[in-house]
Amino acid sequence: MERVLIIGCGDVALRTIPLLTPTRRVYALIRNPAYGERLSAMGVTPVLGDLDKRASLSRIGGLADTVLHLAPPPNAGMRDTRTRHLLAVLSAGSLPKRLVYISTSGVYGDRAGAWVRESDALQAKNPRALRRVDAEQQVRAWASRNGVCAGILRVPGIYAHDRLPLDRLRAGSPAILAAEDSYSNHIHADDLAAIIVRAARLGKPNRVYHATDDDAMKMGDYFDTVADVYNLPHPPRLHRAEVQSLVSTMMWSFMNESRRLTNNRMKHELRVRLRYPTVRDALS
Repeated sequence: MERVLIIGCGDVALRTIPLLTPTRRVYALIRNPAYGERLSAMGVTPVLGDLDKRASLSRIGGLADTVLHLAPPPNAGMRDTRTRHLLAVLSAGSLPKRLVYISTSGVYGDRAGAWVRESDALQAKNPRALRRVDAEQQVRAWASRNGVCAGILRVPGIYAHDRLPLDRLRAGSPAILAAEDSYSNHIHADDLAAIIVRAARLGKPNRVYHATDDDAMKMGDYFDTVADVYNLPHPPRLHRAEVQSLVSTMMWSFMNESRRLTNNRMKHELRVRLRYPTVRDALS
């Protein structure tokens, strides 16, 4: 039976696990022993370890045929030391056959609303996105050296019915005027889980895929769509400069960048059929 190791057991991983356990033996790296009981109930074998402490990771070397790396980089610095620790430990045992790394569309930076393909150059500007670029480069170089089939999923904004900006809408936080607004991209968390499984099975070596739906929405339109479904007021629309002065630095980093991701490669090579092609499909 194929052995799968999950690194980073957040919401998306928990949605991925039921797609794996019927036919695969699944392990998960966890830092908190208390989390192990929940995973065990899902048919997963928890393994204690901390990506920030390389010495704690010895038990995962040679453990799995496939590694799903969903863990984010550290919150500071320009390098992803967690991915460096993981790859070093994986190299110490028998190598996995496949590795899928969950990255972010933020590696492209701002493209002024242009369509972006997987082959386009990376233009990350903020430290959070630069750490993702570093992780991608580590994964691709390591996979090439070791003959591992590695795939990278560049993921935009993840949403689900319990991952919507309802608090933001209730607080009346502003959006940008339509004429000045940025394009954003989305993927439902359940669709992302299915894409991860597809990438682990069908992804080509060192191949990048956009894990995104068919929508090409501006961010304010996304907020309006959610507001309509939940009978909430639309956010007030202001000029970009006004919005920047009213939102957090983190939020502005998302609102300021505008791009549209193609998803043809994901659909054709991974044979993905989206359950929710648009946000409206999911919320309807």
